[in-house]
Amino acid sequence: PCGHARSRPTMEGMDTPSFRPANHADIPALVALVTSAYRGDVSRQGWTTEADLLDGHRIDPDVLARDIGRARSRILVAERGGEMLACAHVAEEDGAGYFGMFSVRPDLQGGGVGKAMLAEAERIAREEWQLPTMRMTVIDIRDELIAVYERVGYARTGIKKPFPYGDERYGIPKRADLRFEILEKPLTGAAA
Repeated sequence: PCGHARSRPTMEGMDTPSFRPANHADIPALVALVTSAYRGDVSRQGWTTEADLLDGHRIDPDVLARDIGRARSRILVAERGGEMLACAHVAEEDGAGYFGMFSVRPDLQGGGVGKAMLAEAERIAREEWQLPTMRMTVIDIRDELIAVYERVGYARTGIKKPFPYGDERYGIPKRADLRFEILEKPLTGAAA
């Protein structure tokens, strides 16, 4: 045995999470969940960690409040038994769906909660907002993460965006070569 494999709870035999839009009272729990998935030692339990790339905050409460309140924008929460398991931001931007702030509790990553969350976000963009495409931005050196999204239909566009160096609301970079790449997936025909 390799000694480092961990078993993770899976969706099999468990109730599928319920989804709901977040409200302003959820902001402290959302900040804690997003931080646990991306920053610090606790994030190293999961595969989404950015602890080697960034310090500081991953999400700003004021940005969350604006995203909760604006039109065609939803902070989506997955819960089971009233317990917050995952969250993501789905919105309309430039005529396409945008998927971001995707966070699953580190001890549940790899168990199917994230897959269900992504499917629900795509359903909202496709069915409720009739958008043809879903986009996301990923730090372009995160090859393992990009490969996961490619396996579920997202493609690299080659379109790069600069990382917001100097804006600590999005983290304190530990290296100077960070930038985002836009990934994209067609939603039309996916559930027609």
